[in-house]
Amino acid sequence: MPLPSSWRADFPAFAAFARDGQTYLDSAATAQKPQAMLDALLGHYAGGAANVHRAQHCPGERATRAFEAARAKVAAWLNAGSAERIVFTRGATESLNLLAYGLEHLFAPGDTIAVGALEHHANLLPWQRLAQRRGLDLVVLPLDGAGDIDLEQAERLIGPRTRLLAVSQLSNVLGRWQPLDALLALASSRGALTVVDGAQGAVHGRHDLRSLACDFYVFSAHKLYGPDGLGVLHGRPQALERLQHWQFGGEMVQQADYHEARFRPAPLGFEAGTPAIGAAIAFGATLDYLQSLDGTAVAAHEAALHRRLLAGLRAVAGLRLLAEPHNALASFVIEGVHNADLAHLLAEQGIAVRAGQHCAMPLLRRLGLPGALRVSLGLYSDGNDLERFFAALERALELLR
Repeated sequence: MPLPSSWRADFPAFAAFARDGQTYLDSAATAQKPQAMLDALLGHYAGGAANVHRAQHCPGERATRAFEAARAKVAAWLNAGSAERIVFTRGATESLNLLAYGLEHLFAPGDTIAVGALEHHANLLPWQRLAQRRGLDLVVLPLDGAGDIDLEQAERLIGPRTRLLAVSQLSNVLGRWQPLDALLALASSRGALTVVDGAQGAVHGRHDLRSLACDFYVFSAHKLYGPDGLGVLHGRPQALERLQHWQFGGEMVQQADYHEARFRPAPLGFEAGTPAIGAAIAFGATLDYLQSLDGTAVAAHEAALHRRLLAGLRAVAGLRLLAEPHNALASFVIEGVHNADLAHLLAEQGIAVRAGQHCAMPLLRRLGLPGALRVSLGLYSDGNDLERFFAALERALELLR
């Protein structure tokens, strides 16, 4: 079966890749962009750019309406209930740093922060630094044999001094959906705030944040077929009220004189300076595009591709999958072959995959590995991409073994 993607033609990059003989299998790092997003971005700038919120002229009013419409589209996509729960940042990484600084006043020496053993650096280092600044204990929740956070050990490690749990929704290395419902319920029962890193999870399926019982949820637009330089922080109203401001400048000010100032509440109070206006408007167009697709068909296509990817990898002698990935990606090593050497030979054949430690160095060290290769898929990927990958992999291994 060829497994064609019904949506590939909506992404102009693939015509360019075809001309250059490239096969793109690195969507977990960043996704390609639909024509609808590119049109919106060009339309914003070509139609006359202007700053938002305080201009009284027509271009400014037009930009403000489009910018705030994009915020409303994000809220609707997440079933957030209110656009006021959506803060635009410059990426998931900035969202997490915002939380680490904005919540710092809630912690006292001896309090505990709990994180998963599989976290991306972006959901580890801000909490690590917060723990160092405030004299906190950083507790790492270990994984079970399947690659999920071990719930029995989490029950023991998340205690009455735990003030915050930060965990990924979908691992960018292991491809495992984490047991969020149980983890979030456990942390909430201990009175802890909860933060979900949805950078990978947001890409695969619609997630109802009214049902997902977390205090904060973050992701980046560029992984969800949107533009670079834009992140989303969703917060429950009661949680957002506990945030202190962390960046200061224009837009977020309510009243200022030379010696003191008062600041706006969320969302504008956490969007100091000129925001990524064009990116937000373009992301709104991306969400319109995604909304127009048959979500069931997209999920079925991605699942069929993932099954074929896993079947092909399991047929390679000496190959070890890292865990049993659920969705979208697979990371692996091959006995006697360095991941960087293999990635180089694949790249020479026009195959774009990711190699190294995937911004999860502690996890790779726990697995006893210097690095791994990762193949990751998008809704535009097709069966021919995988056939080219497997053919290139076979040729590379013939040279390396």
